[in-house]
Formats: sequence, C-alpha cells, structure tokens
Amino acid sequence: MDDYKASKEAFVSGMTGSTVFHVNMISGVALSSIALHSALRSRVQAFGSAYFLAEFVILVMPLLLSMTLFAEAPGALSLLLFVPMLVLLLLPPLERGTPLPAESRDESTSPNGRSRTETPPTHSSQSLRPLPALTTYRAHMMLMTILCILAVDFPVFPRILAKCETYGVSLMDIGVGSFVFSQGVVSAIPIIKDISYLQAPILPKLKTVSRKMIPIIVLGIVRVVLVKGTEYPEHVTEYGVHWNFFLTLALLPIIEVLLHPIILRIPVALLGLWIGVLHQFALSSGGMKDFLLNASRSNVIFANKEGLISLLGYVSIHILGLSLGTVILPPSPSFFRKQQHQLLDGPSSHRPSKLDPSAPRQNAKIVIELFSYSVVWWMLLAFVRLGLEVSRRMANISYILWVAAYNTSFILGYILLDMVFFPTRTLKIRDPTDPSGKRLLIEEKGPKSSAPALLEAINKNAFILFLLSNVATGLINLNIQTMFVGDMKAMCVLCAYSMGMCGFAWLCRRKRLWKM
Repeated sequence: MDDYKASKEAFVSGMTGSTVFHVNMISGVALSSIALHSALRSRVQAFGSAYFLAEFVILVMPLLLSMTLFAEAPGALSLLLFVPMLVLLLLPPLERGTPLPAESRDESTSPNGRSRTETPPTHSSQSLRPLPALTTYRAHMMLMTILCILAVDFPVFPRILAKCETYGVSLMDIGVGSFVFSQGVVSAIPIIKDISYLQAPILPKLKTVSRKMIPIIVLGIVRVVLVKGTEYPEHVTEYGVHWNFFLTLALLPIIEVLLHPIILRIPVALLGLWIGVLHQFALSSGGMKDFLLNASRSNVIFANKEGLISLLGYVSIHILGLSLGTVILPPSPSFFRKQQHQLLDGPSSHRPSKLDPSAPRQNAKIVIELFSYSVVWWMLLAFVRLGLEVSRRMANISYILWVAAYNTSFILGYILLDMVFFPTRTLKIRDPTDPSGKRLLIEEKGPKSSAPALLEAINKNAFILFLLSNVATGLINLNIQTMFVGDMKAMCVLCAYSMGMCGFAWLCRRKRLWKM
C-alpha cells in the first residue's frame, strides 16, 4: 500500500501543464454542446420521456470526451457537435420555443406573467431576473470539476491537463480558480438587491456569514482526518499538509465582508486588481515566493504555506468575480455604479430613484462591457506573462488574470448563444389602467430562454454534488488501482460515475438540499 501510495502521488506530481490555447479549446467543447442543445430546443420539439438521457449524451459526454479520448484533438470534437447544429439551423425556429420539464416558472415576470412596470418597487428585496447563461456556466464549471477529480487518477486523462507543480497552465488549474470566481459572481446578488447591505455593521454580518461557513470548515477538517486516517494519496504542494480547498472557500466570503466599506466606494474590478498586485508584491519583493518554494515544513504554519500564501490571490479572484456579477446580474452594466453613487450621495441627493433590479436586462450593453473586460484581462495577461509565468500554487497575478480572462470570456460566450438562439424584444407600452397615461409597462416578446434542465438540476445542488463526487472518487480509488487501468475500462468507470452524479442531481432537481 505504501509503494502504491508513493507511486500514485508521483503520478499526479511534477506536472508542467499545457497551453492556454489548448485549455481554451477543451473548454470550448462546452460551448459547442450548448450550441447543439440550443439548436435542438429552438428548432424541434423536446426529447419527451428520454429527456435525461438525451441531455446527458449532448451535454455531459462531450465534456468527458474532451478531457480524455479527444484531449489531443478537442477541435475535432467541437466540429462533430457543430455539424448537426448547422444542419438544425436550416429549420425554421419554433414560434413559441420549447419549454423544459423543469421550466414551470418565470421568477422575473410580474403576476400576469407578461409585463412589469417601469416604476421601482416599494421594497428593497425585489428579485433579480434569472440569468440562464450564468446557470449554464456554473453547472458546466461544476461538471468539469466533478469529472476531472476522478479522471485525473486514470492514464486516459493526459498528464498535461493535471495540476501543475509550481508553474504552468492546465485544465485542472483553471478549474480551481473558476470555482472561486463563480462563487464571487453569485455573491453579488444580495448587494445588487440591497446595496445598503454594504453599509450595515460589520460584526453582525461577520457572525451571519461565519455561521454559514462553519459546515464547510467542518468538511475541510473531516477531509484532513479521512485522508490521513486512510493513507489516501495526497499532493502536499497543492495547499499544504493540513490545508485544503474547503478551508479556502470558507474564508473567502468572510474576507469579502471585511472589504464591504471599500467595495462601496471604489470600482470593484479595480479593488480586485489592487489586491492581486499587492499579493504579487508580497511574493516578489516581500520574500513570500522564496518562503513558499524553499521553507521546510517545520511547524503548522510552514506545513500549510501554500494554502496560507495563495489565500490573498484567491481573494483577488473572488472580488473580480464579484465585479463581474455586478455587471451581468442587474438590468444594465452601469446599475451597480449608479447604486454606489446614490448611496454615497445620501439624503442630499434630489434625484428620484428609478433603479429597479427586476427590470429587463439590456443584453447588448452587457455584452459590450463583457467583451471590453475580456479584452483587457487577456491583454494584461499577455503583458504580465512576458516576465512572470502562471502559478496556481502561488495564485500569482498571472494566474489571477488568466482566471478572470477565461471566465469572463466563457460567460460572454454563453450569453451570446442565448441571444442568438432565443432572441427577445423589449417593448414599452402605456398602462391602460393609469388615467394620467404616464405610467409605462415593459413587455418582453420572444422565446423564453432557460438553462438546460439537467444543468439547472446540477446547479441547484452543486455543492452537494461536489461533496458526493469527492466521496465517490475516494471510494473508487480505495478499491481500484486507477493508475494501472486501461483506457476502455477507465472510460466505463468514468461514464458510470458521471451518470451516477447526474442521475442524483436529476432525482433531486425539485429540491435544494443545502442552502448556503
């Protein structure tokens, strides 16, 4: 057992990664699968009783193939998905769209199901309109994470896609950062609904957030106990001897609360970038890089140096995700900035408040802003990489910019696909019940867009699935010497595993099992 443990640790250690372009091509298969699925939904009737199986084949299997059998030729796999999609585009679109089994509600509409007034709500807890592209992005990100954590243990998963030792880019490296970025995006929801939350007293917010994070901290501790107790193969240079990703995830929302007074006053993206620059300064000029690479693990702090030192970098990624959330979740990309100005101006401002978070989204403006952010992040990444290679282990500025550029671009891709396949028009009409004739109603016309039912199910219980996949991965590794398994047997195990994870999500799709 000790010999296999050492061999297994060597199997996943010392990697130098692939290229940014290769990782983008593999991830691009997710966009291709959504394009095919959207073409089917918008051109033909849905899949009837075989809905789960059809979505599994179209949405999950391409992801699994992209990181295993097609890892060296992801472009060919995308082409295989694009060909039937292009054929479907020859068909006329359905007039009313094709509602999904899970699509029985529209949280964004008013009680009549059609229109909503332009007058702002009288309470601050107005709901945001659902953003199907965000659900799709988060579910795909979780799916790739779930698939990777088991697939990496088999030789069918190329070593260039495994986590890099110190420097380099790989599919698993971007997955960790994307998880944090995604958490940051959704953390913008309470702030957009009620920006005065940023001004609320810090201590009560810290207590509330800390209570929510206690279960995750407990999970992190339990993971350490189980890994040490079962002599499970572990990669110490990822986070340290005792630290793990659960502990990083638990601390990020707590640190965000401490930053609320600053978030209220400056552009959020700028804050995220400043934190990243400060972290890089500590690495390069403050001696943290030398400490991380060379210090012996002589005490608890030194033993967990990777987890502790990379934390500030992950804070930067979380805040950049929060910044993106303030752009894509409200009705317009300038919505949050206007909220900031109104709150800071205080009672002296005589401007009437017309900021309704439930108003229809201005998709064109959001796409333009997302495209601008994507260009900026990719250009900054190219410039920084001239002298500083990407390091997930340190979460340095190159890694931070890569995560921001990658996730911003792919979220933009999902939104564009929604706009192409499910275009809508926003009309303003006068309210016939208003005698003055000044009250306007906003009506959206066009096919209803929604995330695929399977992806919506995965997103609803994403964290439970993440825990379940970790347990399943551990059990499989304790019973199978995965590094000696042939490709075909490995694919059978991975298909059964992914089917089990998706089946669990599908069965629980009507219930949220964990509310964070």
